[in-house]
Amino acid sequence: MTTLLKIDVSPRGDHSVSRALSKQFADHWKERHAGGKVIERDLATTHLPFVELPWIMAAFSDAASHNDEQKAALQIGNDLIAELKGADEWLIATPMYNFAIPAKLKAYIDHVVRAGQTFKANPDGSYTGLVSGKKATVIISSAGEYLPGSPAEAYDAEKPYLRSVLGFIGVTDVTFIQAGSTWKVDRGMEKLDELVSRYSDQVAVAASA
Repeated sequence: MTTLLKIDVSPRGDHSVSRALSKQFADHWKERHAGGKVIERDLATTHLPFVELPWIMAAFSDAASHNDEQKAALQIGNDLIAELKGADEWLIATPMYNFAIPAKLKAYIDHVVRAGQTFKANPDGSYTGLVSGKKATVIISSAGEYLPGSPAEAYDAEKPYLRSVLGFIGVTDVTFIQAGSTWKVDRGMEKLDELVSRYSDQVAVAASA
């Protein structure tokens, strides 16, 4: 059975552009993959503590020495990593906050990017991703327009970072869809479904690839 892991980040619910587009993607994907399964991971409602000392001490020590607090700190990542590895395709739908990813998504990444689990360090100082054979689609909604060649492109730290971190763990087949100008919806100058419709074709193509 082909599996899609759908990760939503925005806290806006039905008022979210990224969530509206991720739903469209999932609907198209299910049409293409009859019998396929979509796993929903909503980071807005998932408890994701930031990486702190118990996690650090556990991640870099032998499991036999871990106390209960350290075991609990790692278990969150263990479950999320198993979910990632168990899916054939990933969909990440997220807003842009101050040119970068939201704190919730960063917390998620900090839990799943772990030595010995999703990457390894080599003797020569290089790294090898341990999660290969996956395909990812990333939908980014933003108030501004940060498309290649646009005046504001240089401010976009989100797309390059996500491409780098996905590649770091072994996922290089990544498609980005950038849905900009969401400020028009916030200010009542455009309806949400009108803005979403501008990117629907890109979503349909990505979901059918």
